[in-house]
Amino acid sequence: MNVGNHYIYHFFKRITDIVVSIVALVLLSPLIIALSVIIFAQDGHSPVYKQIRIGQYGKLFGMYKFRSMIYNADKILEKNPKLYQKYVANGFKLPESEDPRITKIGAFIRKTSLDEIPQFLNVIIGEMSLVGPRPIVKKEMFEYGDRIHTFLSVKPGALGLWQASGRANIEYPERCDIELEYIKNASYWYDVTVFFACCISIIKKDGAF
Repeated sequence: MNVGNHYIYHFFKRITDIVVSIVALVLLSPLIIALSVIIFAQDGHSPVYKQIRIGQYGKLFGMYKFRSMIYNADKILEKNPKLYQKYVANGFKLPESEDPRITKIGAFIRKTSLDEIPQFLNVIIGEMSLVGPRPIVKKEMFEYGDRIHTFLSVKPGALGLWQASGRANIEYPERCDIELEYIKNASYWYDVTVFFACCISIIKKDGAF
């Protein structure tokens, strides 16, 4: 991609990010309010939380999600060495049936990917894009080895090729190859293709837990 096409691509990508995210938040507002009330009613804590992720060029940011776990779940996980070791060994995730942190409504919103809705705010702010590699936590950076700089050269996405390919069903190191394949082939129409492929994957609930 030459310099001119690069700037045109990113201009239209940013416009699309903002417009689609605003429209989505407006259309989904009744659902957002309903989920917020239900999650808050569980334990009286905020229905939305921020998890620190690695953004473009290694800049840290708080990724918004509907809370699918009990309050202070990350700290509880770290206090259980056996469970935390399994979490790391399993690609920084736990099977839903073995994760004591997930609430009943949390299991539902994870399966349906509704927990990701607040990330439209990250997109509007400019910390994320609608389509891009999924943002990782600091502990996952080593998985990319000397390719980490390529991975961090673009904005992370709310949707991405890894999700379209089956997300939780695909673990490291294959996940790295898929995310980097997106970066190599990135273009506006490729983003559109990945976006709709992700929508189909979400409807089918591929790799969602």
